[in-house]
Amino acid sequence: MGCAANLNLAAFCQQILVGLSKTTILFIVSSGLSLVLGVLRIPNLAHGSLYMIGAFLTYSLALLFGGGGLGFWLALLLSPLCVALAGLLMERGLFRHLYEREHLMLLLFTFSFTLVFGDLVKLVWGSEYRSLPLPSFFQGSIETFGLPFPKYNLFLLAVGPLVAAGLWYLTNRTAIGKIARAAAVDREMVGAIGINVSLVFCAVFVIGCFLAGFGGALVAPTQNITQGMDHGIIMETFLIVIIGGLGNIWGALLGALIFGLTDAIGILLLPQYAIVFPYLAVIIVLTFRPNGLLKSTW
Repeated sequence: MGCAANLNLAAFCQQILVGLSKTTILFIVSSGLSLVLGVLRIPNLAHGSLYMIGAFLTYSLALLFGGGGLGFWLALLLSPLCVALAGLLMERGLFRHLYEREHLMLLLFTFSFTLVFGDLVKLVWGSEYRSLPLPSFFQGSIETFGLPFPKYNLFLLAVGPLVAAGLWYLTNRTAIGKIARAAAVDREMVGAIGINVSLVFCAVFVIGCFLAGFGGALVAPTQNITQGMDHGIIMETFLIVIIGGLGNIWGALLGALIFGLTDAIGILLLPQYAIVFPYLAVIIVLTFRPNGLLKSTW
C-alpha cells in the first residue's frame, strides 16, 4: 500500500486517536517515574519491572475473580494497589537508606531490582505469553471518522485526562503535594521546619509505584503479557521524562504526547520504519532543548 493511499483525513484523524490512547499509558507510567526522579532523585530502572508486574497481576486477578466485567474492574483496581504495596516494602526496607547516595550507585541498585523482578515473574508466571481478553462491554469498535475504533481505546482516552487532573490536584492542591514539591527543591529546609521528609518521600515513591502498576494494568488487555515487556517501556519512559524536563509532571505529559503521536504518525506514513519516528523526535528536541521542554525540578 502506497504512502499516498494512506494519507486521507479520516485515517489520519483516527491514527491520531490511536496515538493518544497509547499516550495515556506512556504518560501514566512516565509520570510515576518523573515523581520518583524529581522528588527522591532516584533513577528507578525497576519502574518498568513494576509496570510488568502490574500487567501480570491484572491477568491473574481477573482470572481469579472469574473474568468478565467484575473480574476486570477488580483486577484493574487491585493490581496497582499490590504494586504500590510492593513499593512500600521496597522504600521502607531499602530505598530510604540510600537517598544520599550517588546517582550511579542508585542506578546500579535499581538495575539489580530489574533482574530480581525478572526472575520473580519467570518463577511465578513462567516464560509463556499471557493474554487477557477484554470484557464484553469493551469488545468491538465504534465508528469514528468513518472508520472502526476499538472501544477500549476510547476508554484509555478518557482515563488519561482524569489521571493528569488527579496528579495536578495532588501536586498543587494537597499538603503532601506541596511538601513534596518543596522537598524536591530543598529537602533540608523542609526537614528543618519539622516535617517528616522520610514519610513524604515514602508516599511519593508509593504513588510512583502505583502509577507504574496502573499503567501495566491498563495495557494488559491490549497486548501480550510477557517477561521482557519492561525493557521497552523503561527506555521510552526515561526518554519521555528527559525530553519533558526531569521531574516535571507536565513535561511527562508533553513528552508522552510527542512520543505517542510521532509513533502513530510514523505507522501511518512508513509502517516499516515507524519505530524510528519517536526517537527522531527525541533527537530533535534534545538538540534544541538539551534540558528538556519544561523546567526541571532538579
